[in-house]
Amino acid sequence: MIDVPVVDAHHHLCRLADGYPWLSGPPMPRYHGDDTPLRRDYLIEDYQADCAGIPVVASVVIENGAASPLREAEWINDVLSGSRSVQVAKADLLDPAAPALLERYASLSTIRGVRDILNWDPDPYYTHRTRDGIMDEPVWRDNFAQLEPLCMSFDLQVFPGQLSDAARLADAFPSTRIVLDHLGMPIRRDADYLRWWGGGLRDLARRENVLVKLSGLGTTDHHWTKTSIREPILTAIDAFGVERSMFASNSPVDSLYSDMSTLYAAFDATVADFTREERGRLFAGTATDFYRI
Repeated sequence: MIDVPVVDAHHHLCRLADGYPWLSGPPMPRYHGDDTPLRRDYLIEDYQADCAGIPVVASVVIENGAASPLREAEWINDVLSGSRSVQVAKADLLDPAAPALLERYASLSTIRGVRDILNWDPDPYYTHRTRDGIMDEPVWRDNFAQLEPLCMSFDLQVFPGQLSDAARLADAFPSTRIVLDHLGMPIRRDADYLRWWGGGLRDLARRENVLVKLSGLGTTDHHWTKTSIREPILTAIDAFGVERSMFASNSPVDSLYSDMSTLYAAFDATVADFTREERGRLFAGTATDFYRI
């Protein structure tokens, strides 16, 4: 049983009738597995039920790929009203209309930042974008520059081969707070690959404005065990330190691979030898500070 408060730094909600393109149409083979079980409403009540037995005191709702990001953000703002929880909204920073959207987001009390998924791979099975190098493009960077004046952070989702690009981005915007989602998404677990991923992770961690989420492990390891996730988690904590690392469920996506109780029990076991203060940072303190909860 986790003996410190939990702030779940990354989960999703879904009201399917609002339109979620990735959850409609014929299921396509993708690296995250068969998403058929996700093609349903996932409301705050469903999330709370999944948290039973876990001392969750607040959470961070991350955009879920809605057809209308603003409508999703406004809905979640209403859902979270009166709670400690906050959200990260979707923003396509290649869109010339992005500055106006960011200004609208700034008026919503629960929004703390935005995410623009950048995962690229030449294999359609993995990629989210049509091309690489987006975060180096002038229009994207011009829009990214609007975040810091609006007191918004950026959730960065990339694959390991893009970590050097992420480091350049962090260097160019040292005052913008960035959090790397899902440990940089190492999609393999063999020793050579993990060494390569770990090198990129440690290089990125040298940028003090970058933090890391210890999450999404099932997405890239569908049959994970406490043993298989231990090395990636401890590598990330070693690189970033407990002050810049935060646990998160990635619910309901990671519910494809385990329930939340099993996942958090594995997190707890992985850091069982850490001090109570360090565990408090990993399970709640880092997320509380980063997302201004």
